[in-house]
Amino acid sequence: MGGMRVATWNVNSIRSRAARVVDWMLRDDVDVLAMQEIKCKPEQFPLDQFHAAGYEVELHGFSQWNGVAIASRLPMENVRVGFPHMPGFGVVKPTAAMPASAFALDESGLPLEARAIGATVNGIDLWSLYVPNGRELGDPHYDYKLNWLARLLDSAQETLSATPDLPLALMGDWNIAPLDEDVWDMGAFQGSTHVSEPERAAFRAFETIGMRDVVRDAGVPGYTYWDYKQLRFPRNEGMRIDFILGSPAFARLVTGAHIERNERKGDAPSDHVPVVVDLDVETELDDDRPMIF
Repeated sequence: MGGMRVATWNVNSIRSRAARVVDWMLRDDVDVLAMQEIKCKPEQFPLDQFHAAGYEVELHGFSQWNGVAIASRLPMENVRVGFPHMPGFGVVKPTAAMPASAFALDESGLPLEARAIGATVNGIDLWSLYVPNGRELGDPHYDYKLNWLARLLDSAQETLSATPDLPLALMGDWNIAPLDEDVWDMGAFQGSTHVSEPERAAFRAFETIGMRDVVRDAGVPGYTYWDYKQLRFPRNEGMRIDFILGSPAFARLVTGAHIERNERKGDAPSDHVPVVVDLDVETELDDDRPMIF
């Protein structure tokens, strides 16, 4: 078998879905999973279930909002929380559980959210990213979203300029539908976030530094998100907003990809589904897998 399988999934609360997530990872033979919206602090993360299945976890979370993690059955190195010059948002609101000293602040003094974590696995630089939603056009969160994406672009460009042969993947919930075909009905999105031209331009900008949507490049159709409301999933009224953008060196390793649509079915699913890519790289696990002649 061999190779390496990596995936991204907005799990929408890992405490509610840990058993389901781990079961899928084992069934789909996933080596590394980037997770978004874990919605918990480190001490609340259900590590035992992942450890029992053979996965280590690196995570970054503050509360019941946001939060990102990477689970891997291969060694993780060079773990980084946030990227250089990542902007913050909002105001510091200390509580008894989180005094003011507990808040990490950006260069402007705004609190940093738990939206980015990176790790190197088997020589491949993998990031789990939860791009800000934007809320509404004209909302301060929309400006924050565009600024956050611009700083992410700067960071990725700096990385690739220094190490152009680095296999780099920016994986996660981008909260952008870059093409009209990525939403079920453009008419329903007039004047809304996710499809505005500034957001789409911010997404396209990653192509200018050589990053590719490796799943679309593999010819994989379909949505990755369906709202819980108004029977969106049964009607297939979805959006394609979860992506794996790969550097040229990463893209050259891709041998296949798929969107795991069935994970939107069943009991208590996330409103997102996993997005998966297969890579042509040997791993230390290959020796333990059965040989096929």
